[in-house]
Amino acid sequence: MTRSFVGFPRITVDPETMAGKPCIRGMRVTVGMILGNLGEGVTIERLLDLYPYLEREDILESLSFAARLASRDETVLDHAA
Repeated sequence: MTRSFVGFPRITVDPETMAGKPCIRGMRVTVGMILGNLGEGVTIERLLDLYPYLEREDILESLSFAARLASRDETVLDHAA
């Protein structure tokens, strides 16, 4: 069963797709893949060339979704060694 997040209709989760990780519109493209590419310097334009089935709004919503998760009150940190 595919579900989307409130406020993020393009971000979906389905236990049967990509091990339940947040994906773009039910496709096998995870938010993590988008963020990883952007973090490595791949531009939005290049991502759209590499994945022609993605839309600019998919990438922007992935960034907004990640920002929301990063600003949550709960943060899990590793213990310092």
